[in-house]
Amino acid sequence: MSLQKVLQLAEAYGLDRRWFMAYTAGIASIPLLGHAAKAETSSVKLADNPFKLGVASGDPSPRGVVLWTRLAPEPLAEAGGMDPVSVPVDWELAEDEQFTKIVRKGTQLATPQLGHSVHVDLVGLEPDRWYFYRFRTADAESPVGRTRTMPRSNAKPDQMRFAFVSCQHYESGYYCAYRHMLGEDLDMVFHLGDYIYEGPGKNGGVRKHVGAEIHSLDDYRRRHAQYRSDPLLHGMHARCPWMVTWDDHEFDNNCANDIPEELDVDPIDFLVRRANAYQAYYEAMPLSRRSLPRGANLRLYRSEKFGQLAEFMVLDARQYRSDQPNNDRDHDMNDAAAANTQSMLGQTQKGWLQQQLVNSQGMWNVIPQQVMMGTVDRLVGEGRSFSMDQWPGYAWERNQLMQFLHDRRVPNPVVLTGDIHSNWVNNLRIDDLKTDSPVVATEFVGTSISSGGNGVDKPRGLDKMLSENPGLAWHNAERGYVSCTVTPDRLQADYLSAVDVTREDGEVIKRASFVVNSGRAGAEQV
Repeated sequence: MSLQKVLQLAEAYGLDRRWFMAYTAGIASIPLLGHAAKAETSSVKLADNPFKLGVASGDPSPRGVVLWTRLAPEPLAEAGGMDPVSVPVDWELAEDEQFTKIVRKGTQLATPQLGHSVHVDLVGLEPDRWYFYRFRTADAESPVGRTRTMPRSNAKPDQMRFAFVSCQHYESGYYCAYRHMLGEDLDMVFHLGDYIYEGPGKNGGVRKHVGAEIHSLDDYRRRHAQYRSDPLLHGMHARCPWMVTWDDHEFDNNCANDIPEELDVDPIDFLVRRANAYQAYYEAMPLSRRSLPRGANLRLYRSEKFGQLAEFMVLDARQYRSDQPNNDRDHDMNDAAAANTQSMLGQTQKGWLQQQLVNSQGMWNVIPQQVMMGTVDRLVGEGRSFSMDQWPGYAWERNQLMQFLHDRRVPNPVVLTGDIHSNWVNNLRIDDLKTDSPVVATEFVGTSISSGGNGVDKPRGLDKMLSENPGLAWHNAERGYVSCTVTPDRLQADYLSAVDVTREDGEVIKRASFVVNSGRAGAEQV
């Protein structure tokens, strides 16, 4: 929504134009104020351990990485139990876990304007190197985190290992998947959205959200803190760098740009709520300064290379999309879903993605994003039904992207997807509804960490669904995550299932493995 439109809405809703301009300017400058603030004293006293949310790192590059923590001695209290003063936080980066070979150190302020979060945006490090880091403030010391830089852009690594995850509803289950993941030697984790859920606390789950549905900045901060308090989650954050992107629940269910799911929502209140959600998200994540929020806007789409082995183009399929067609109800493909005015990415992000794909020197071109790209008919039997919140509701742009991959001969495109609380393997055609259309890419859809509670290995009607969708290679509805190994010759995706997320010690097993061979689009089960 343009500023002019917002101002028109403000006037239509009886808000003073100058007041609203001042308000939006104020929330846009909050992050900058946070970096400009100065601590009046270095003798701040904290009542309890301020590092209960752990440590994290993210957005690695060949010469840098972001180190993160947030001071919160009382994570679920207002402001995390911190007084509204800036607190100096010392940090150290070392080559060894015992910190006998410290390579960088410094001090950064944790300011109340940014929820006492700390983002150390490091540059000038050695490429392809593992490091250890920690924070100190007052008499407290953080857990030790482990991170790494990426190989040089012209390097040719033999292998990379990463996992991707999504949808970790706190009330629905325990994070068994992260316990298993901690035993893997991963270079990176991609989180594809629904890191938190915005709904009110409800009885009957394995845990319970604190408070009602969240709207204010403090609400969002508290919800992020409750999730990050889980020891398995912040333990995995400390294990290796993450690249994160959001879906809808970090803000509001099924939101589309500035359009809410619900009717009769004040559009200005909605944008103010979005600004609160976006700031809290930045504060809670190991994001670089390029992602500093500006009011109700925050750029998350970005790319990173693992030498010439793989290039990753992380997308934002929520902030810029058109409204879902057909009233966001599952529907057969029609003119509304196929309209060329429907955009999932928005013009700027779409142009950026195409440029990245054309310029990529990666043997593998991996697109981590939110919603399923395969055009899968979910209605078993007569009739057809497709999700309008997923790429079928934006079919023209989806098919244009597939055509672009085909025409530009982009090497080995692979899409990583979350959102849907189930596992899918899709062989993507230029047009999935035309079976004579060539397969140009592979999509691995990962299930939820916990959202939806326990699932099943073989959903009802599975065989018929597979037969009715030629591009669908495999489907499973358990919880878990996907672990991937990339070499110059192939990309292997291992689907790990958390059999019982209602138990803290729930078992995790390998349910299936698929391979994409270099130079040949489409997945083969192994």
